[in-house]
Amino acid sequence: MLSTLGIGILLAGTALVPATGHVVVHEQAVSAADQQAVLAYWTPERIKALIVPSTVDNPPKAGPDGAPWTGSNPTVGRLFFTDHGEDASCTATVVDSANRSTVVTAGHCVNNTDLLGDNNAWNANVLFIPGYHDGQAPYGRFVGRLGVADATWLQNDQQNAVKYDPYDQAFDVLNPNAQGRRVQDAVDAAQHIGFDRPGSSDQFQFGYPRASTDPARENLPEYTGERLAFCHGIAAEYPGTPDFPAGPDLWGPACTMGGGSSGGPRIADFHHGIGTVVGDNTQGGYFMTGTDKVCTTPDHTGCTRHLVGPQFSSTITKPLYERAQHA
Repeated sequence: MLSTLGIGILLAGTALVPATGHVVVHEQAVSAADQQAVLAYWTPERIKALIVPSTVDNPPKAGPDGAPWTGSNPTVGRLFFTDHGEDASCTATVVDSANRSTVVTAGHCVNNTDLLGDNNAWNANVLFIPGYHDGQAPYGRFVGRLGVADATWLQNDQQNAVKYDPYDQAFDVLNPNAQGRRVQDAVDAAQHIGFDRPGSSDQFQFGYPRASTDPARENLPEYTGERLAFCHGIAAEYPGTPDFPAGPDLWGPACTMGGGSSGGPRIADFHHGIGTVVGDNTQGGYFMTGTDKVCTTPDHTGCTRHLVGPQFSSTITKPLYERAQHA
């Protein structure tokens, strides 16, 4: 998983809300005091510490498999949190919801185990900044109120990809910003969300990567976490290998975005800034051929890197979404 794509100080008074079926809800920062504590935690200096400095003189290289996004897409933002004592960031997306306060991201950006697959814990100090760029918060800062994940994901031991990979998806319900505005109202937009959509389709991926899986692009400005990047192409399904089998329905186009782009959306039917989120980014750096097979050539000749993640389904995703949007 891209815990490497996204890598707690647990807030006092947090608690689990009773599960509904296989949906588990966790209180993050509900009281005004807890919300202020999160806002105070994420100082400009602490956010700046997560920037990967650009240390190379490589000329800018942009293509469908990775480029800075220069258009407007305020629905996508950077998600900051603390995971097992380590500050980190992922990507999350505002989706149309009844409470106008819901974002979708990866499961490990909300709840995670340690590197050995033990000590499951909910991430702390959750803060979402839509439209984030260069340390700026043009629409305000939104503290996480509730994390919503599947009970199966909470058992993830990081050893059984076939079982757990499809569950690496989650939602966060946000508190209003300092002006009292809900996130969907503040950005005046939201992406649709789709379930059981065809995996192989023309898709856009977005993220705030802090790394690239392409050495030629490593440390370029769009891979420092400070600006939104994107990939665009026909999604392919990652089949895994005999030694490292993958879970079912992991899809994504050719893409070089690395750590930090976890939780970013795969959007189908994307026009004029709005489309339908059909999945999230969780795993990257896989080389595949044009026939959707794992690359076997030692030098990766004729192969492309892919960033993949679970396809949203009515079985796993929809119950999470319904619980989140009505929270």
